[in-house]
Amino acid sequence: MTIDPVLLFEAASAGLLVLALVFLALWMNAARGRHKQRRLRLEAEREHLDLRLSLDEQTARLRIVRELHEVVVHSVSVIISQADGAKYAAELDPAVAVRAVTTIGDSARSTLADLRRIMTLVREGEADVAPQPRLKSARELFKIMREAGLVIEFEDSGTRFELQQGAEVAIFRILQEALSNALKFGGDGTQVRVTFTWTDEGLQVKVDDDGVRSQDRRRGRNPNEVAQQRSYSIDDDLNALTEVTTGAGITEMRERAALFGGMLNAYSVPGVGFSISAVFPALKYHNGVHGVNLDE
Repeated sequence: MTIDPVLLFEAASAGLLVLALVFLALWMNAARGRHKQRRLRLEAEREHLDLRLSLDEQTARLRIVRELHEVVVHSVSVIISQADGAKYAAELDPAVAVRAVTTIGDSARSTLADLRRIMTLVREGEADVAPQPRLKSARELFKIMREAGLVIEFEDSGTRFELQQGAEVAIFRILQEALSNALKFGGDGTQVRVTFTWTDEGLQVKVDDDGVRSQDRRRGRNPNEVAQQRSYSIDDDLNALTEVTTGAGITEMRERAALFGGMLNAYSVPGVGFSISAVFPALKYHNGVHGVNLDE
C-alpha cells in the first residue's frame, strides 16, 4: 500500500498545528497563573510592609496623648489654684476676683480643646484597623509600587533630620496614598517623580505623575503628538492650580499634613497628570502638639 506523501504531509502539519495549539493553551494558562501569583505576591508584600510596622502609629498616638494629658493635668492644677485665689480675693477686692474668673474661663476653654484633641486621637486609634508603617519603609514602598507598574524616580535634597515618629507615619501615609492614586488613575507605566526637599526645620514632599501621558502611551499614541493636537490656554493652567480636589484620600492626606503644621495641595497638570505637594514649614520639632524646640 502506497501512502500519498501529500496526505502524509497534511496529516503531519495538522498534528503539529494541534500540538502547537495545545502548547499555546498551556503557555497562556501558565502565563495567567504567573500573573496571578505575581499579583498575590505584591499584595502579600504590601500587607507584610504594613503588618511588620503595625504598632508605629499607635505608639505615636499614645505618645501625643500622654503629652496632651500632661498639659491638661497642669492646666487643671492652674485652674484650681486660680479658683482658690478668686475665692479669697472676692472678699477683699471684687475686681481681682473678676479678672481671676476670666483667666479661669480662658484656661478651661484651652483645657477643653486639649481634651477634645485627646479624644480625636483615641477615636482614630480605635477606628484604625489598618497597621501604620513609617517613612523609613519608603524604599520598600517604592520597590512594591515599581513591581506593581509605576516607574518611580526619587530625589532627596537638603540635610535630613530625625523626624518625630508621628510625623514620620503621616508623611509615609501621604506618600503611599499619592503613589496608589498615580497607579489607580495612570495605570501601568505611569512615571512618578518623588521629591523630598529638606530645609533647616521643614520638609516639602512632592509627588508628580504623568498619568494622562501614560494613558496615551498605553493606547498606542505618542503623548507629544497628542499634546500638540490639544490646545491648552493660560485659563486651563489657572483652573488646574485653583481647583479644589476632593475625595476621601485627598481629605485624609490634608488632615495628616495639618496635624503636623503642614499644608497639602493637590491639582491636575493639563495634558500631563497629577501633582501632590505637602509642605511642613516647622516639622523638625513638631510632634502633633506644638512646633517648638523644647531643648532650648
